[in-house]
Amino acid sequence: MLSSINNSFEQDTHDADANCDGPDLDFIYADVDGYQNEIAELYSYTEFSEFQMNVKAFEDQMEIYDLPPNWQKQDPASQRGIIMKLVDQLEVSDRTFRMQAARCILYLAQGCWAEVQSDEEQHQITRDNVLVLHQLGVFASFIDLLNMEIESACSPDIVAVKITNVTLVDSTDIRVILSVLYIITETIRDERERGSEDYKELAESFVQEINAPLADGELLAVKLLGMITRFCSGAAPQFPMKKVVLLLWKVSLLGLGGMDVLKNLKNEYRLKVGLEPINEDTLEVTRCMRASSPPATATDILENQYPKRNFKRSLMKQRFLDEPEQIDMELSGNEGQTNANNASSNGEEEYYRPYDDPSSSANSGTSTANPNNQPNAAQAPAAIPPVQITARLPWTPKVRQKDIDQFLDISRNKFIGYSLIGDHESLAGLPQPIHEGFKTLQRHMYMSLADVQIKKEEDIARNPISTHEDEIKLTPAEVLYQAILPNLPQYMIALLKVLLAASPTSKSKTESINIMADVLPKKMPLTATQSTKLSVDMGRHKEIIVKAVSAIILLYLKHFKINHVYQFEFMSQHLVFANCIPLVLKFFNQTITEYVNTKNSIPLLDFPSCVIGEQPDLSGDSFVYGGEMSDKPYSWRNVFSCINLLRILNKLIKWKHSRVMMLVVFKSAPILKKTLKVRHAMMQLYVLKLLKMQTKYLGRQWRKSNMKTMSAIYSKVRSIPTQYLGLFATFLSFVQVRHRLNDDWAFGNDLESRPWDFQAEECTLRACVDRFNLRRYPEATQKCGNNGTAAQNAENAQQSNMMAGNNGCGNNGSEANGYGHNGGSNGGANNLHHQQQQQQQLNDYGVEGGFPSDEILTHSDFAFFGHSGWWDRKVELTDYFKANYAVWLEEEVYNSQTDWDAL
Repeated sequence: MLSSINNSFEQDTHDADANCDGPDLDFIYADVDGYQNEIAELYSYTEFSEFQMNVKAFEDQMEIYDLPPNWQKQDPASQRGIIMKLVDQLEVSDRTFRMQAARCILYLAQGCWAEVQSDEEQHQITRDNVLVLHQLGVFASFIDLLNMEIESACSPDIVAVKITNVTLVDSTDIRVILSVLYIITETIRDERERGSEDYKELAESFVQEINAPLADGELLAVKLLGMITRFCSGAAPQFPMKKVVLLLWKVSLLGLGGMDVLKNLKNEYRLKVGLEPINEDTLEVTRCMRASSPPATATDILENQYPKRNFKRSLMKQRFLDEPEQIDMELSGNEGQTNANNASSNGEEEYYRPYDDPSSSANSGTSTANPNNQPNAAQAPAAIPPVQITARLPWTPKVRQKDIDQFLDISRNKFIGYSLIGDHESLAGLPQPIHEGFKTLQRHMYMSLADVQIKKEEDIARNPISTHEDEIKLTPAEVLYQAILPNLPQYMIALLKVLLAASPTSKSKTESINIMADVLPKKMPLTATQSTKLSVDMGRHKEIIVKAVSAIILLYLKHFKINHVYQFEFMSQHLVFANCIPLVLKFFNQTITEYVNTKNSIPLLDFPSCVIGEQPDLSGDSFVYGGEMSDKPYSWRNVFSCINLLRILNKLIKWKHSRVMMLVVFKSAPILKKTLKVRHAMMQLYVLKLLKMQTKYLGRQWRKSNMKTMSAIYSKVRSIPTQYLGLFATFLSFVQVRHRLNDDWAFGNDLESRPWDFQAEECTLRACVDRFNLRRYPEATQKCGNNGTAAQNAENAQQSNMMAGNNGCGNNGSEANGYGHNGGSNGGANNLHHQQQQQQQLNDYGVEGGFPSDEILTHSDFAFFGHSGWWDRKVELTDYFKANYAVWLEEEVYNSQTDWDAL
C-alpha cells in the first residue's frame, strides 16, 4: 500500500511538472525591498519636474548666504551652519520662505544629486547628510511643519470649500515635508539593519523618539493614521496617500521591529511564562522549500499531454466550485506508473533542498544574485552536506490540549461508554493502541503563548481579587495599542478603504476616495508616450499603496498577537467587521500570475537614475527598453503584497470556524486554487493553509475532484490524522509537513461544524476581549465604545446572517451550497432551491457572484451579508411620537429637501 501511495504522489508531481507555467520565482521574502527601490518608490514619475525646483531653491538659498552653490565644497563646520540657518528659516511665518528652506533640506536629504556622477556617490552623501540632519533636529522641525499642514488642511475655512478635481499641485508642500521625513526614517532603518557603527547610537535614539509621544501627546504613527482617516472621510482629499502610508509603514517597522525582532520577542515572552523557546521559524523553513507545480486542469491535460485526443466534456460531471481534476488522474494513470519508479529514487533529495535559481542551473559555478540586496543569511552555504534520507520531518508535529481531551472523550465513549469531564490523563479500561496514541499526542503537545495569556485572563475573571495580575510593561507594541485603541475601528476602516481603492479589481466608478491625487498632473498628457507613462505611473502608484497597507496591517497583527492575544483579537474582529476577508478574496479574484509578473515601472525614470547622468529621450524604443531592463520575471512589490495579504487572511481565520465559513460562502476555493499557479513556496504554503481550513466543509465530491490540491496540502501544510500517522510515516519522510495530530481536515468528520455554535463563538470572544480592554484600559475603551457603534451593529448583522446562511445549508444540500460534510446525493430539488435562495439573498444585499460590491465595502455601518440584523430589531415607539406621527412625517419627510450629492 505504501508503494502505491508513493507512486500516486510521484505521478501527480510528474504530471503537474509537465504543465507548470514557468520556473520557480527566486523571490526572497523580507521586511522591505532594497534601499534604492524603497527610496525610488517614494516619488511618482509626474514629480520629475519638482526635482529641479529643489536644486533651484538650494542655489537661491546659497546665493542669499553668499556661498558657492556646491555642497561638497563646504567643510563640515560650514555645512552644519547652513543646516542650522535652514532650520531657523523653517519657523518663519511666511510660507514661501519656509517652504524654500524645506526644499533645500529635501535636496540635501536626496544626496545633492546635481553634484554627483553615480548612484553610489549619491547614496553616500544621503547617508552623511541624514546623520547631520537628525543631529541638528531637522526631523522634529518637520514634524512641526506636518502638524501645521494638517491643521491648515482641516481648518473650517478649507473644509467648507469642497475641493474637486484634486491634482498634484494641491499637495506640493505636504509632499516635500513627508519626503524629508521618509528619507530620514528609511535611511536610519537601512543603516541600523546593516549594523553601521556610526549610526548605532543615532538609530537607538531615533527609535525611542518615534515610540515616544510628540509635543501634542500623540504618537507619530497615530498622527499618520489620523491623516488617513481624514482623507477617507473627505475632510482632506489633497493628502498624498502613498507618501503617508509609506511613512507610516517605515515608522511602524522601525519602532516595532521586523521579522528578527518578532522572533526574538516571541521566545523571550515564552521563556518568561515558563514555555520552551521555538527553534523553527515558518519563514526560514519555507525558504528551503521548492514550489509545487500548480494543480493541472482538464484544459492543461488536453493541450499538453493529449493534443490529438478528442475528449467529450459532456461526459464530465460539472461541479460549481471548481474544474474537476479527476480527469487528470485518469488520463495520466498509465504514464505515472512508468515515471514513478524513476522519480522515486531521487525524490527525497529533490523535494527538500536549499533553494537554487533555476535560471542559473546550467552554470553551477555562478552564484545566484540576491534579488533584494539583503544579507543572504537564509540560504544554506555550499559546505553543508546533502540531506540524508531519514524518518525526520522538517516540521515538528504539534497538538493542542483541546485535541488530547477530544481524543480521550471519543475513546472513552467508544470503548467504555462514559466520559470524565476535566480528566486529562486517566486511561483505565482503554486498549493498548489508545495508550500509545495518547503518549504520542502528549509527546507532541504544544502550548502557545496565546494559550497561556488566555488562561491567565480566565483566572483573573474567575478570581479577580486573589489572582495577581502582572505589571503592564510599556513595550512599543503596548504603547501603540493604548494610543490607537480609542479610534481603532476607524483606523481599520480607513486602511481597508485605501486598500480597496488601490486594488486592481476595484471599479473606478464606485470609488469613494481618490488615491490618485498625488499622481495626476494639472495638465493631462497630449502624446501617446506621455499617456503610456501616466498609465504606468498610476498602476505603479496603486501597487505601492497595496504593498504598504498590507505590510502595516500584518505588522500590527503580529506584534499585537505577541504582546497580548486579546489585543490581536480586538484588531482582528474590527478588520472582519470592516469586510477585510471578502476584500482580500476580491483582490485575488484576478489573473494573479499576470499581476505578479506585471512590471509597472520605468527604471530610467526611477530616482536617482532620472536625475544623474545624461538622460535619454523617452520615446520609441528607449521607452519600451526602459520598462524591460529588469531581468527578474516578477515584480518584487506585487509578490510581497500577495504574501502579506495571504498571511493576513490566515491570521484572521485560523481556529475561527465562523470565519472559515465566510471563505466557503464566498466561494474562495477556485480563487485560491488559481493563486497556486504562482510558483513560490511561501505563497503556496499560505494558500494551501486557507484551502485546508475549509476542506471539511466543501464536501466529499470536491475533495474527490481536487486530489492534487489535497496532495499539495499533505505535502506542505501541518496536518495529518493520528490514526493514519503510522501508515504515512514512510511516505512523509521526505515531505515538508507540520503534523497537527488528530486533525481530520481531509475527511469531513467535523465535530464543531454546527452553525449555531458559530455565533456563540464570536460573541464569547468579543465578551472576553471587551472584558480585557475594560479592565486594563477603561477610559480608552469607553471612547472606543462610543466610536464603535457602527462596528457593533455590523457584527450583529454579520452574526445573524451567518446564522441564517448556515441554517439554509442542510446536509442534503451541502454540495450545492459549497459546504457540508455529508455529501449526500438526495434532495436535488432542495439543493437548487437553497442555492437560488442564497444567491437571491446575496443579490438583494449587493453581493454579486459571492463578493460584496464596493459600496458595501466602503460603508462600515453595514454587514457584508445584508442588513437583517438592523431590520429584525424591535423598536418601541413612545406615545408622544405616535400621537404626533403625522406632523413628523410632514415636516421631516415630505417637506425635507435632501442634497444627496452633499451626503
